[in-house]
Amino acid sequence: MDRLNAGQNEAKLHYESGDYRVIRPGDFVRCAVTGAPIPLDELHYWSAERQEAYLSPAEVLKAHKLKLGPQ
Repeated sequence: MDRLNAGQNEAKLHYESGDYRVIRPGDFVRCAVTGAPIPLDELHYWSAERQEAYLSPAEVLKAHKLKLGPQ
């Protein structure tokens, strides 16, 4: 089960360079790669260009490989 309680709500954010703007308040966002919930106070990785949140640097790398395809 997710670490977050079932009663918490997913936020909607607009990711900017170095910051984000809250569009819909909530407690977490989902990682674009894994779908795992990321509490807003633990959100450190995102792409303003792609408007995606990532759980960790590993997911950032995976997202770029997935988007770019085989090298």
